[in-house]
Amino acid sequence: MNPKPTIKKNDQVQVIAGKDRGARAKVLRMMPRQGKAIVERVNIIKKHTRANPQQQVQGGILEREAPIHLSKLMVVCPACDKPTRVGRNRQPDGTTVRVCKKCGAERFS
Repeated sequence: MNPKPTIKKNDQVQVIAGKDRGARAKVLRMMPRQGKAIVERVNIIKKHTRANPQQQVQGGILEREAPIHLSKLMVVCPACDKPTRVGRNRQPDGTTVRVCKKCGAERFS
């Protein structure tokens, strides 16, 4: 089983490898079991669809986001606006918060 991912839905991430390297976008969906995420406007594929009049589906070529591996993504810290690794700190009340490894800022979402 994969360890708990440091990236969450709605995080601002930067792509660090692949054809979309350098792109910054929001995480739309997480797939932690596969270790992948769907990121807005990143890893675009063309899907050829056949028309299905019974279900009101129009045929043609659709462009949509494909999953991208989490190892190719880094969370962007909102405080320092840089891609960073994420740490975890335990608060006195027992909750854990995510922490920027570069500037030490807490509670980024």
